[in-house]
Amino acid sequence: MRREDHNKKSDPKMTRKCGSSCLGPLAFHPGAVGDMICLSEGGRRAERVEDTFKGGVVFTSRPVKTHERIRVLVEKCVPHWQGAIRVGFTNVPPLARSLPLPPLSMPDLTQTSGHWAIAVPDSYCQEGSVLEFWVTYGGNIYVKFQNSGKQRLVVNVDVRMPLWAMIDVYGQTCSVFLLGSKTKGFLSKKTSCPVPEPPIRRPSTFSLVNTALSENSDDGMSCLNMEIPADNHCVVCMVRQTDISLPCGHRCLCNRCTPRVLVQFGTCPLCRLVISTPPVMWR
Repeated sequence: MRREDHNKKSDPKMTRKCGSSCLGPLAFHPGAVGDMICLSEGGRRAERVEDTFKGGVVFTSRPVKTHERIRVLVEKCVPHWQGAIRVGFTNVPPLARSLPLPPLSMPDLTQTSGHWAIAVPDSYCQEGSVLEFWVTYGGNIYVKFQNSGKQRLVVNVDVRMPLWAMIDVYGQTCSVFLLGSKTKGFLSKKTSCPVPEPPIRRPSTFSLVNTALSENSDDGMSCLNMEIPADNHCVVCMVRQTDISLPCGHRCLCNRCTPRVLVQFGTCPLCRLVISTPPVMWR
C-alpha cells in the first residue's frame, strides 16, 4: 500500500514563481509514489518505510527544464542491500500513471517508452552525500557528485516533450531529501523557490556505544578537537577502531560515526579539510 503523510494534497503554490530568477518550487509529486514511499517535509523527503530494496520510485512535482540541475541529499542508508539511488527523466506525467507503480525504475520503467534512468554507484551514495543530475539539449544525462567532476551518460533522452525528473530510492539508499534545483547561464542564474534546508537527522548507522560519552553535551562531538589516539580508535566515539580514510589522508573515524560527521560538519575532525570526495573504507 502506498504511504503518504498529511501533505497528501498538492500545494497550490507549487506552480507559482517569485520572479524572473525563480524556477518555481520543486518537490516530489504526491499523486504518484512507490508503494514503500512516505513523503514528508512538504513533499521534499522521500523515505522507504519498510525493509525492502524496491518500491521507491518518485517523480518531481513539475516538469524540469533542460540543464536544470536537480540537487538531492542522500539522508539514510542501510548496509544490508546492494545498489543505490537511480536517477533519470520521463515524459510521462505523474498524474497520467496507473497505480500501483512498478517496483523498480530499472528495468521496469526504462523498458517502456518515455523513461530514461542511470544507476548511481554505491560509493557516491553514503549518508550525507549530495548529488546533482540534469539533462542537456542533446539528450545526455549528467551527474555530479559532491565537489567532484561531472560525468556524462549518453542515453538519448527525448527533450522535445516536457520532462519530469525521476528518482528511485533503491537498494541501500532508503531516504533522500530534495534540495531544489538551479540553472546556470552566461549572464544569469536561476534557482527553485523556496530553497529548503533539510532538517538535521541522526543517520541510521550512527550509534554511540560508549555510555559515558553519550551523557556529555553534543553526544560526544566535542571529541572532534582531539588528536588521533595512539591505538587508532575513532576520535568521536573513542570505542571502535578507525576504518575510514578521509581525502586528506587522516584515518580517524569509524564507519558508524562517519555519516554524522559528514552531515553536520563536512570536514576532517583533525585538519578541518573539506571532505569533497567520498571517504574510503579500509578492509
